[in-house]
Amino acid sequence: MDLPRHISTPPGKARELRQEQRDALRGRILDVSRAIVKREGFAALSMRRLAQAIDYSPAALYLHFRSRADIAYALCVEGHATLRAAFAPQASIADPAARLRAMARVYVEFGLAEPETYRLMFMDADRRGDGTNGTDDGMAALSLMTDAFVELRAAGRLKRLPPETLPADCAQALWATLHGIVALALCGVSRAMPAAEILELSLDAWLA
Repeated sequence: MDLPRHISTPPGKARELRQEQRDALRGRILDVSRAIVKREGFAALSMRRLAQAIDYSPAALYLHFRSRADIAYALCVEGHATLRAAFAPQASIADPAARLRAMARVYVEFGLAEPETYRLMFMDADRRGDGTNGTDDGMAALSLMTDAFVELRAAGRLKRLPPETLPADCAQALWATLHGIVALALCGVSRAMPAAEILELSLDAWLA
């Protein structure tokens, strides 16, 4: 009788399994990092604390992220993608002014609901590695606003602005307004008036 032969894992399958394990660990690192940052802020995140939280050695973490800045970068990319996805349903609104209002509300709601992520994305550039965090996603969100201003200009609905004002500049200025509303709220400066009310007043000034 022939003895059963040892069944080995094919090399390709073994590589897939190793990659799945690496991806799972990377995902776990980001999940725990995200929870710490949301709960306590980025300052509370350290590689040592993270290693303890996921019960891995710090060396294992460094195989996936070289530093806290790399983790911040990954969280920023996630944040920009989430914001862009939140904008997507508003892009189907036919009226450009109504579309801008909807996107503006989504932006402010995101910033207030995800304060620590928002700080990493737009207020803590020195913590984000090479500074390119989610730039493409950020520009994609801005381009949606620019498109709306293009439509408003074409329809003759920007008469209060100088004719040489570019739609892209309008979008950048509106974005600056929205960022200011979120930043003031996160810093506790705008307590006299809720951020939602400031937003509506700002939108009326922009889009009346």
